[in-house]
Amino acid sequence: MSVIHLPRVPLRGVRLDEHLPVDHRLSRVYRVGAGFFGAFLVTFGVLGLVDRIGFFSTGGDTVLGLNTNGALSSLSIMIGVVLLAGAVIGGNLASTLNMVTGVAFIVSGFANLSLLESDYNFLAFELQNVLFSFVVGVLLMTFGMYGRVSATLPHNNPYWRARHQ
Repeated sequence: MSVIHLPRVPLRGVRLDEHLPVDHRLSRVYRVGAGFFGAFLVTFGVLGLVDRIGFFSTGGDTVLGLNTNGALSSLSIMIGVVLLAGAVIGGNLASTLNMVTGVAFIVSGFANLSLLESDYNFLAFELQNVLFSFVVGVLLMTFGMYGRVSATLPHNNPYWRARHQ
């Protein structure tokens, strides 16, 4: 029986910023993902606040097909602004921000799924909000991982080169 030795990945910190040129095409993908979802979240939040919904109201107030209250609207605006800032900056920051925010949306979906129909549902989530969180989380993670995570990255990809120095 033979042992398969996998290539060692160096433990020293690799800064991928140095390997991704500012005008690289991957940066456009990261910017589009962050910009689209950031703009949607800001729009959703502003429309929710314009309706003057109570901050912790759990009534059936809907905006763009999603249940909302003042707390969820404010949180949506804050997250949307962060994503828009990532879209403006671009590069690895936008990619990482997309991935982290995507994971946060999925975790939020599971957490709020467990709080449906309870007294602790202070963000007024309904099932459509939970599904929205899952879909947006997966899409943000996909935008963030595009060109970074794959078993078949081309050898001229800056992320492949950073891992195989």
